[in-house]
Amino acid sequence: MSGASLPPMPVPALKRIAAYGVLLAVGTFVLQWLDYQRLARTRTGELYGFLIAAAFLALGIAIGMRVLARPAPADFDGNPRAVAALGISPRELEVLRHLADGCSNKEIAAMLHVSPNTVKTHVARLLDKLDARRRTEAIARARELGLLR
Repeated sequence: MSGASLPPMPVPALKRIAAYGVLLAVGTFVLQWLDYQRLARTRTGELYGFLIAAAFLALGIAIGMRVLARPAPADFDGNPRAVAALGISPRELEVLRHLADGCSNKEIAAMLHVSPNTVKTHVARLLDKLDARRRTEAIARARELGLLR
């Protein structure tokens, strides 16, 4: 019976199926509501304890994030003398910071709204100016010179 389709179901049968579905859904809702009522009556103290514990957990996380958050040092200037001596442009310095954050060329290109080839050019110039063979060497050298935090 390849290609044979089933005949359409009559409308009264569809209405009956829909009615059974609605009745099952209402019955399930009523049973769940009754179960919740029983739980709420028999375990009131535990329910309130859970809600209080959840509130304190959220409060602790919020306070911890504010207290333990590292503020960015306001006096960090990036050693402008070294930047000038090496001839690093502001855009190259921006690329260097993204490299230190661990971003790929594509990610840096997307953030700076330039092509990945432009980022490759900036990286190549940075490697040359910082006398490094690899990105990790360039980042380490930039940190030694005070260009990065």
